[in-house]
Formats: sequence, structure tokens, C-alpha cells
Amino acid sequence: MLVLWNTLIVLLTVVIMEGVATFSHKYIMHGWGWGWHLSHHTPRHSWFELNDLYAVLFAVLAIVLIAVGTAGVWPLQWIGAGMTLYGLLYFIVHDGLVHRRWPFRYVPRRGYLKRLYLAHRLHHVVRGKEGGVSFGFLYAPPVEKLQAELRRQHGRPANAGAARARRDAARQSAPPEK
Repeated sequence: MLVLWNTLIVLLTVVIMEGVATFSHKYIMHGWGWGWHLSHHTPRHSWFELNDLYAVLFAVLAIVLIAVGTAGVWPLQWIGAGMTLYGLLYFIVHDGLVHRRWPFRYVPRRGYLKRLYLAHRLHHVVRGKEGGVSFGFLYAPPVEKLQAELRRQHGRPANAGAARARRDAARQSAPPEK
């Protein structure tokens, strides 16, 4: 029975972490923490960017929770494990799929991964820390809602951001020209 509880705590922590990450992204990273996060919204010139310090902070917190939990404070190790699992999913989906920080390229053509990819591309359409949309990392609202929000905030054509994101995706996945 304890294994079931521990598994439930890990999975619930992953879900809660998406909410924490969304809140942090919108109000901290695009707020008073913009100094670090700005590097994420500019072209990358090296493997690391200052924004990666946010991942380091969450990793340190997860390590501390796991250490305190294994020293006897249940269920902290399982909360730390859930944070670690969320971090792995973030690394795979956000850093790998969306921002292509991996050596291979994959652009999703349909389904949820395409929606997530396009939603984050729409997030990067806005230059600067204000007026953005889609602050989640593993959850993305429907692209049409994000386009409508961008149009409401900035007066842009309804499909400008998504059209650019689709063009960029097609260009990056097209076979090289001869």
C-alpha cells in the first residue's frame, strides 16, 4: 500500500510542478527574474544560457527534499522524486523538442506534441518580458486561444504567430536543398 501512496505522490507532484513552473515562468521569469530568463529569449551562443540557473535551483531543491526524505521525513523523498521526474520531462520536451538543444531534430506533425511545440513558438513571438502567452512547459492551451490572446493584446492578425511557427517548423524539417 505504501508503494501506491509513494507512486501517487510522485505523479501528483509532477502535475503540481507544471502549475508551479507555469506560475514561476509567468510571474518570476517574466517579472523580477527577467535578468536570467532574458537569455532564453535571445539567440543562444553557447550550450548553456543564464536561464539554466532556474533548472539548477529546482534541481537543488529536489536533491534537498530527497536527502531530507531519505533521512526519515516521509514523503519528502517522493516529492523530490516527482520534481526530478518533472525536470526530466521538461528537459526532454522543452529543451529537446521545442528548443532543439539536442543533436537531433524532430518537428511534430500532429497531435499534442505539435500543439505544445506551436504554443511555445507563439510564446517566443513576443519580444520582451510582457505580453506573452503560453507559459506552461508540458501543458499548452489550444493554439487558436493563444492566437486570439495575442491578437487581443497586440492587434496582430489572428494567424500571424502560428503561420510563422508553421513556416519555421516546415523549413527546419524540410530535406536540404541540392
